[in-house]
Amino acid sequence: MSTRRPRRARLHRIVLGTFAAVILATLPSAPPAEAQKLRACEYRDVERVVAVADVHGAYDRYVEILRVAGVIDGRQRWAGGRTHFVQLGDMVDRGPDSRKVLDFLRGLEDGARRAGGRVHVLLGNHEAMRMLGDMRYVSPGEYEAFVTSESREIRQRYLQKLTDEERASVGAGMPLGFLEMRVAFGRGGEYGNWLHRLDTVIRVNDVLFLHGGLSPEVAQMPCDAINDTVRRELTTEIDKTRAAPLQSLVASENGPLWYRGMTKEPDEFMPKLDEILALQGAKAVVVGHTVQQNGRILKRFGGKVFVLDTGMQPAYLPTGRASALEIKGGVFTAIYTDRREVLLEPQK
Repeated sequence: MSTRRPRRARLHRIVLGTFAAVILATLPSAPPAEAQKLRACEYRDVERVVAVADVHGAYDRYVEILRVAGVIDGRQRWAGGRTHFVQLGDMVDRGPDSRKVLDFLRGLEDGARRAGGRVHVLLGNHEAMRMLGDMRYVSPGEYEAFVTSESREIRQRYLQKLTDEERASVGAGMPLGFLEMRVAFGRGGEYGNWLHRLDTVIRVNDVLFLHGGLSPEVAQMPCDAINDTVRRELTTEIDKTRAAPLQSLVASENGPLWYRGMTKEPDEFMPKLDEILALQGAKAVVVGHTVQQNGRILKRFGGKVFVLDTGMQPAYLPTGRASALEIKGGVFTAIYTDRREVLLEPQK
């Protein structure tokens, strides 16, 4: 008896376990908990989105278009309620007031959160260049914004540490504020630290937002993997004193900060675009990066791509203007300082 009862008990458990397994197999399985979660770069059920691209230090035009779009009030405070505002990168270079733009955006984030909205500042190729020490497109006014009463002494101390050859090639062309700017945008600097935390691509509802565009190669990666890779590459290169040119997401012409295919490819690109959108779970893409000479937001591929760089910085494009794109209730509307223009409405 002492041996039969355990065997019967084990047999009973086996039968019940098999029966339960059969029953459970016939029931619809719930998706894994992880699959139900949104990625950190995805946002759903957003009622209204406003996006702007390529400011390039044009602070006055920038705040003007945001007031017209109802994102801020006359005192540059958040007025967008639950709106999600997306800045598609390229705040710096080409124009004098890029530091004012960055400070303004950093200050706007808290006000948006308190009202139930969000400010999403995305990286552009010019932010990445600035973080990596590429100063080719810095305007004189941007250097001047970093000048202090100690700038001459700081520059002199720095030059004294150089060799005669280095001093001869570097010193004559080094403007006041150059060193302070490099520190501010470097790893751990005031702006470098903030920029390093920013995303490169996000999806709001069923629309992707990023600066350049998604090439077919990069579209294989989910948005959080793209963001993490860009952050890692920027960290690696910032920590190097003399880095070789990157062959990576940050610097590649097919990377998300530089790719122009969604703006430049012919209509025959549509099937490939559909594949990209399907991979990303999106129906449309909003980008900047490629300036539109007529100063108007460009709609492409039947409303699957919108290009927002309308040349806000007048020193860069005299024929340009400030613009914003509003997405609300499935309606895509171009906003200019003098008018609004519906670009796409839901199909009935």
